[in-house]
Amino acid sequence: MNFKDLFRKKTVENILKQAASGYEGEEHVPLSKHLGVRDLTAFGIAAIIGAGIFSTIGTASADGGPAVIFLFIFTALACGFAAFAYAEFASMVPVSGSAYTYSYVAFGELIAWIIGWALIMEYAVGNITVAVSWSDYFTGLLDTIHIDWLGIPHGIHVPEWASIDYVSASAGFKDATEALAKGTAMADLPANTQTGYLAWLHAPTIGGFHLIADIPAIVIIILITMLVYIGIKETKNASNAMVVVKLAVVLLVIAIGIFHVDVENWKPFWPHGLGGVMKGVSAVFFAYIGFDAISTTAEECKNPERDLPRGIMYAIIICTILYIIVALVLTGMMKSDSLAVGDPLSFVFQKLHMKWLSGIIAVSAVIAMTSVLLVYQLGQPRIWMSMSRDGLLPKAFSRIHPKHKTPSFATIVTGFVVAVPTLFIPSDMVLNLCSMGTLFAFVLVCGGVLMLQNRTDIPRGKFRTPYINSRYIVPGMAALGVILIGVYGMQWLKDFFSYGSWDAFKDKIPMYLFLVLCAVITFFSFVNKLSLIPVLGLIFCFYMMAQIPLSSWFYFMLWLIAGLFIYFGFSRKNSRLHVRS
Repeated sequence: MNFKDLFRKKTVENILKQAASGYEGEEHVPLSKHLGVRDLTAFGIAAIIGAGIFSTIGTASADGGPAVIFLFIFTALACGFAAFAYAEFASMVPVSGSAYTYSYVAFGELIAWIIGWALIMEYAVGNITVAVSWSDYFTGLLDTIHIDWLGIPHGIHVPEWASIDYVSASAGFKDATEALAKGTAMADLPANTQTGYLAWLHAPTIGGFHLIADIPAIVIIILITMLVYIGIKETKNASNAMVVVKLAVVLLVIAIGIFHVDVENWKPFWPHGLGGVMKGVSAVFFAYIGFDAISTTAEECKNPERDLPRGIMYAIIICTILYIIVALVLTGMMKSDSLAVGDPLSFVFQKLHMKWLSGIIAVSAVIAMTSVLLVYQLGQPRIWMSMSRDGLLPKAFSRIHPKHKTPSFATIVTGFVVAVPTLFIPSDMVLNLCSMGTLFAFVLVCGGVLMLQNRTDIPRGKFRTPYINSRYIVPGMAALGVILIGVYGMQWLKDFFSYGSWDAFKDKIPMYLFLVLCAVITFFSFVNKLSLIPVLGLIFCFYMMAQIPLSSWFYFMLWLIAGLFIYFGFSRKNSRLHVRS
């Protein structure tokens, strides 16, 4: 095996030629082109305005206080810097594949496979999380329905065994049984433990096996997969309609809530300091990650070189402004430490005795989660399709439906890949893994822009990341950071580099890697005059990776190792570049 073959690259010219005329050995069935800049912006808003604004904003506000707005700004900056890199590549290589295709051009085949494999995990586990969250919102909404003339005076209750995964129910039953044996009252147990206990206790059984499944989550996955399978036009129309509804509700919340803001609730602005603000970084970042799914629809855009960059940027800007305003209104209406609830928007208006608005918000939250699920389920099949076209996955994944003009087989497989794990994988296990995969993609896309920065042999698109010379700026920022730590953070420095056991050391490993990366980037910024925006994107995104627990890094590495076995066992020898050579 020639080591250089692992890093063989695709050229922009060949990618564009194949996209225009078809792929070798396949009948050329192009994807339907229905998307404009408005549709792409709506897809971005559909993916970003979801659980973040209807749920996690409450916990993040409770931890960070009104200063949580700086967490949204920081996360938006990190995603914004990465978005510049995505926009440049999307303009340069306007085909499906997102970060996978971009890495094939910048780094070569092995890195492209790794990022493609990471993206498969990102979209799959992200949709598991969203589907389970949707189920929670939907069952909660059904519980609140009161329609006397339909004979529903007390709501519709979905049994616990039909709205939870098998593993969570089993664990809840075990924990509750142990606690009850020690004399703990059922009412004093955590809500998720009570739900698991009741699900296991009342579930129907066959031969001793408990029939437990999150049925609402599975049903919505099937319905969304059917919609994505039918066509991009139908998907676009559904997404646009849902975006209009949830934006209208968010603006209504702001318009009414602003008149109930008491500025005294903003004091203190930083109740738990910077540590409290950054505590919610993983959850807040998860709310932003959907924008990269926009780039997977490049081949279905009418004018991808112009519209993709605009759609990505518009979505991030609009969503960030909304997040900041909603956070300020929420923390102004009520003390932030009381917002750690699953439905903070409904909660604050219930306290103001506006149950009609609380009900509207609950319905909108279900719609918002549906739109997030839709965009994620749209993105994954197009990643698989691109990898299949390059020979790295079996040919079936690149099959385009002759009538619907969608990647049909890949879409069906995506439905199974998301629905089956929903039966037994708790959503809280995969949230950090999803963030890891996304941030890894962001880091590589930013690195790819830096790799191609000075290349003159590559056709450029209509959008280029504005060049700002980082030669003195990045070293200056590094020097300023060292000075500030020396003046204000000596105790933190002592704590950071002091450890008496492996457990104390291992949790700091991601941060050590971040410091090493900063040193390397500072050196190359000075020597190679790197562009500032992708440098900052790389640093910001890797910093957020460093905030994710080491255990998630470990599982992420296991996923990548499993992918390498597939690459060396199948993909390398079936790669179109390998066959051609």
